Amino acid sequence: VHDKPSELKFAADGWGIGRREVMYNDFVLIGPKSDPAKVGGGRDIVAAFKRIADAKVPFVSRGDDSGTDKAEKRLWALAAVDVKAASGGWYLETGSGMGPSLNTAAAAMDAYTLSDRGTWLSFENRRDLEIVVEGDTRLFNQYGVMLVNPARHPNVKKELGTAFIEWLTSADGQTAVAGYKINGQQLFFPDYAKPQM
Repeated sequence: VHDKPSELKFAADGWGIGRREVMYNDFVLIGPKSDPAKVGGGRDIVAAFKRIADAKVPFVSRGDDSGTDKAEKRLWALAAVDVKAASGGWYLETGSGMGPSLNTAAAAMDAYTLSDRGTWLSFENRRDLEIVVEGDTRLFNQYGVMLVNPARHPNVKKELGTAFIEWLTSADGQTAVAGYKINGQQLFFPDYAKPQM
């Protein structure tokens, strides 16, 4: 999973136990090569979001309450933009995953969208889309793992889940994370940390 605030709340509420950080990558702002909002080459994601809103150019959001969607909504809040008010206008929520949202941005609208770098690297229907903003520390994307609390859910396969978590955070698991590449580009970077309670 990759929405740390939600993960920490999930654990604090007693639904998950033994959260560990596993790997990270980053989010990137994808947009048309024509760049109607004139944000290309920038590193300030909040300034880019403000320019997109001011220009009222199409932006495709997953709108699916995923980790990416939550990160995007936090960035709009930092930009002081009310996307709910813009919904149905220049701001479109697909209610679907990253691949379909990228397809919508590429095929239907020539729009901007926020993507994790790994999905972007594996996405083939790019048409006129490219990375327009990257490198802002606010685009950091941390992934974690935890066991669903067996005290709350007795049917959880505790032994198998624990074995998976132990492997994923072991030297072998972290080596597997580092070795996962598409077209020679590494999608995730391992960063084992001790469990956070």
